Amino acid sequence: MSRNPRKLVAGNWKMNGSLAANQALVQDLLAGIGQPEFDMTCDVAVCPPAPYLAQVRQLLAGSAIDLGAQDLSQHESGAFTGDVSAAMLKDFGVRYAIVGHSERRQHQGETDVHVAIKVKRALAAGITPIVCVGETLREREEGMTEFIVKRQMSAVIHLNGHCISEIVVAYEPVWAIGTGRTATPEQAQSVHAVLRAQLKAATEHAERVRILYGGSMNAANAAELLAQPDIDGGLIGGAALKAPDFLKILAASA
Repeated sequence: MSRNPRKLVAGNWKMNGSLAANQALVQDLLAGIGQPEFDMTCDVAVCPPAPYLAQVRQLLAGSAIDLGAQDLSQHESGAFTGDVSAAMLKDFGVRYAIVGHSERRQHQGETDVHVAIKVKRALAAGITPIVCVGETLREREEGMTEFIVKRQMSAVIHLNGHCISEIVVAYEPVWAIGTGRTATPEQAQSVHAVLRAQLKAATEHAERVRILYGGSMNAANAAELLAQPDIDGGLIGGAALKAPDFLKILAASA
């Protein structure tokens, strides 16, 4: 099966935003995308904090930008105060959900098993999970990068084997998130190739899976990263909060 020809660029707003700021940002994005010279040849999503999903859904109505969430619960429903289920996100028109982001693995103690279960919940609800994998600086320096990302992916594959071609993967080296450091295109491509091979061993439809790069991709480095053969888009953090920068990344993906 041939590769998905369309790249995916998803903006992770993290814990940022307000009603006024969100409106201004989305309006600027839609205005930029609407320009005649803008070549919209990639898929685009924005992932606001959960309280703003309803607002952003309304702002995006009828546009080419999909709505994403930053997380979802591993539980379907019940006495889990503060959790948001996949079914609830689906009610709000969520198309993508980030799962297993390194910040949640680090600060909320999410394990590979938690992440795999969340992937299953998302898929069951018809939401495409953006599954994050990546190594810390210490793990890279100790030569453990391939072991770490393959271990994280293995848990997801083991629980979701027959559906694995329906996910999106995001390689996000932890040492390059919010630090201003970025993996070189060659470093990123090397890990993407490892993940691609692992997926090919798990499903005959591996070419359908888009693998995004998620470590401080910005307007200046996006084109070189996106030119790599196994990089199918980006999971964008800080640059997603600045409309001009995000639009430049979208243009680079064309």
